[in-house]
Amino acid sequence: MKTILIKNGVIATLGAKNRVLTGHALLIEDGLIKRIAPQKTFKGRYAKVIDASGRIVMPGFINAHMHFYSTFARGLGKAPPSRNFVEILNNLWWRLDKRLTNADSYYSAAIALMDSVRKGTTTLIDHHASPFAIKGSLAAVEKAVRETGLRAALCYEVSDRDGKGRAKEGIEENAAFIAAAQAKDDNTIKGMFGLHASFTISDETLDEAACRGRKLGAGFHVHTAESQADQLHCESHHKLRVVERLRDFGVLGRKSIAAHCVHINGAEMEILKETGTAVVHNPQSNANNSVGIADITGMTAKGVLVGLGTDAMTVNMLEEVRAGLWLQHLKRDPSQGFCETAGALLVNNAVIANRYFRGLGELKQGFAADIAIIDYIPPTPLEAGNFYGHLVFGISQGAVDTTIAAGRVLMENKKLKLDIDETEICRKSRELAGKLWKKF
Repeated sequence: MKTILIKNGVIATLGAKNRVLTGHALLIEDGLIKRIAPQKTFKGRYAKVIDASGRIVMPGFINAHMHFYSTFARGLGKAPPSRNFVEILNNLWWRLDKRLTNADSYYSAAIALMDSVRKGTTTLIDHHASPFAIKGSLAAVEKAVRETGLRAALCYEVSDRDGKGRAKEGIEENAAFIAAAQAKDDNTIKGMFGLHASFTISDETLDEAACRGRKLGAGFHVHTAESQADQLHCESHHKLRVVERLRDFGVLGRKSIAAHCVHINGAEMEILKETGTAVVHNPQSNANNSVGIADITGMTAKGVLVGLGTDAMTVNMLEEVRAGLWLQHLKRDPSQGFCETAGALLVNNAVIANRYFRGLGELKQGFAADIAIIDYIPPTPLEAGNFYGHLVFGISQGAVDTTIAAGRVLMENKKLKLDIDETEICRKSRELAGKLWKKF
């Protein structure tokens, strides 16, 4: 069994009862956390010893809503200016996704995943779209995930926007991938049933997707009231609010994710709470698209489980949590939103991820050895009770030195240690992106 001992760092366990431990070491064995104990008790020989002096040792970050395929939009200047969210979709994203091939899906994912390693993110919940290259697209993304050594829950976004045939293909891609992931059950790749958003899905398609997903015991991953346009469409076409419609079709539930929820009301929050559906907040994306600021403070007060995602604006969860906090203050006042925002990242994302995976988000015996080691020497007292403050205002400004997933060192001394060639991946990505841009 491969053993790794991490010593001399400050260990933050996180979990429901976070502990901040000094003078302790952490032992990894066969991909799991074997033991956390006073450092002097470790006297054996280990395959590898990591000196974490001057650093925080904590669980790897979890990104609860991501779009790997958006990598190919980086630097793309061909989209005309957009004045609202629907124009952004039409002018940029729906033009981009139509041109993606399975090779594009692989390379765009690989780039985002390598960047995630650099930022200490070890688990991602992704939402994929490539309507003219649907079949096999999730397998292409899975290949990139496995090659980088991270974990991911994947889905394909079903939508009627490109016709009924594409919608049916999307349903089949989800169903096949979910079944394959369930058969492997390896705690590395999980499948969810992806849906774009209420305003691009007909009743017929939504009913079929919901039935197929429920038969597989899968959760759904759907953009929910991201823009007011989603609510207006639902009310005018279906005489329901978005969350009400999703509930009526059986899409909500403990294993489902409602991403964004910027424009939901109190009654919809109650439905999300009653069904156990997780909400994932994406503050930077919402601000960038000018759709508003989700009331995660209000949702949390009502008992809704709220996590944090990036919607592909970044892979840096520490950047996202800071932006989320500033926006909650802007929406309400500076006395509110601190614990709700930090807790979304540090506690709730693990709760959400553990609905699909096992043993994530806490440094604890028997849990997965998914670890981020970050440069940080605290200039003031550091303890469990003030860890959020140190994270937001201090640790977030430090560099990730080492990233470990499933006991495998993916980055050490700020250098990637992957089995894939980063230079070649980037070269091929540029080549493919250039070809796509010419067709844009």
